[in-house]
Amino acid sequence: MLGITDPLTYLIGTIFIILLPGPNSLYVLSVGAQRGVRPGFKAAGGVLVGDTLLMVATAAGAASLLKNYPALFWVVKYIGAAYLAWMGINMLRAALRRWSAPAPAALSAPITLGHRDPFRRALTLSLMNPKAILFFLSFFVQFVDPAYPYPALTFVALGGMLQVCSISYLTALILAGSRLAEAFRARRRLASAATGGTGALFLGFGAKLAAASLN
Repeated sequence: MLGITDPLTYLIGTIFIILLPGPNSLYVLSVGAQRGVRPGFKAAGGVLVGDTLLMVATAAGAASLLKNYPALFWVVKYIGAAYLAWMGINMLRAALRRWSAPAPAALSAPITLGHRDPFRRALTLSLMNPKAILFFLSFFVQFVDPAYPYPALTFVALGGMLQVCSISYLTALILAGSRLAEAFRARRRLASAATGGTGALFLGFGAKLAAASLN
């Protein structure tokens, strides 16, 4: 089918990969929980556009560029790691401020994620990970039939299947997050703890990206 050697195995593998926790999905969940459904879908849109751009870059040969010029990989990697750490620190600071604030002030000033446009932040978050390009290449190539005359069409089909799974998962996260919003508004310390935990995870994601290698 469109040069995909084993569509079912690819679909199952894609689902498992998408379900793995990462900064993109965690950010979408946080936006849905703190701001509601509409901003959550804006964040999801940023993730989807970012992933699409990375897949296009993969098909255009960006993976080979990163492998041939390791310095470029390191630069993008450390910028991405610093961005994740910056987001994590901001979340921890916001959580600490709300935790220590008097109850009326805390309830009237909900924690924010430090950006008015969740689409742009999610897009930046998605693009600042050079390992994603290498992942798309290594994962996609396993399911491309070398005898198929239109490999670009195969990449489009693989990317489309991945994005459909991603949209479904992010939608579930947004709807789940919106249900948490009311509980967070009524329980400031619960909201503070959740935001602080998210910030700590982002610091961990940043450290993991900083330690990543081309291998």
